[in-house]
Amino acid sequence: MTELGNRLREAREAKGLSLADVQEITKIQKRYLTGIEEGNYDMMPGKFYIRAFIKQYAEAVGLDHEQLFEEYKSEIPSSHEDEIPQRATKVETVRNTVPAEPSKLLEYLPKILVTAFVIGAIFLVWVLIPKSGSNDKAVKEETVIEQPKEQAGEGTEVKKETKQQVKAPEEVKKEEPVKQTLTAAGASGRKATYQLGDAEKFEVSILSKGETWIGVTDGSGKSYFGNILTKGQTQTFDLTGQTEAKIVVGFAPDTEIKINGETLAYQLPADKQVRQDIMIQVQPAGQ
Repeated sequence: MTELGNRLREAREAKGLSLADVQEITKIQKRYLTGIEEGNYDMMPGKFYIRAFIKQYAEAVGLDHEQLFEEYKSEIPSSHEDEIPQRATKVETVRNTVPAEPSKLLEYLPKILVTAFVIGAIFLVWVLIPKSGSNDKAVKEETVIEQPKEQAGEGTEVKKETKQQVKAPEEVKKEEPVKQTLTAAGASGRKATYQLGDAEKFEVSILSKGETWIGVTDGSGKSYFGNILTKGQTQTFDLTGQTEAKIVVGFAPDTEIKINGETLAYQLPADKQVRQDIMIQVQPAGQ
């Protein structure tokens, strides 16, 4: 056992620590700790680790590692004799012995450039040279057309081809759909009559702008609605096929009526006649 190893062991025992305890503190394997105490540095993984292990051991048992390195520098191998430079040298040697492979792209680059140049030249020649076959055909056709009658042989008729212009068919005018009519047919008391003509459907839509009572019946007396509409409420009724509809309005100023999307204009002033009975009569087509 060396003096340094003996110093470390005494410090460990003074603290009541076993080698297993120091191993737990330093995370250094127990066999390496034993080697430090015995001065057996040959069993270490490398000279680079000797000073690092001694430093950790000394700190674990409460000793100043710098002072230990100074006192026992003759026993501790120098840190300059580590293995890291040797490894770097080996790597450098290997790199120097392996020849650099030339790039395959640089190898084939001249061939690629030559091939591209040849293809471009062929394409340019093909574009610039006129198509002789098509030109000859055009000349022949021109000659046949312009040949005078005198040069034609006897009994030979020169046929002239005439192009008939095809007239584009006249545009068919689309017939605009007949617009419906909603006309006032008279008013008496609180009753106002309207006539609906040329309508494809019969749809009544009622909107309340405040609060109003609404009643809707058809010509046969069938009731479709009879209740109060509050502000913003809308009721729509499909009366297609009916010839007549009656709309009872409780408060005309707050009621808007639309027939197939067309707003109905009150015959009776809404602010003067608030209760109104609106009669809508559907006229047959053509009347």
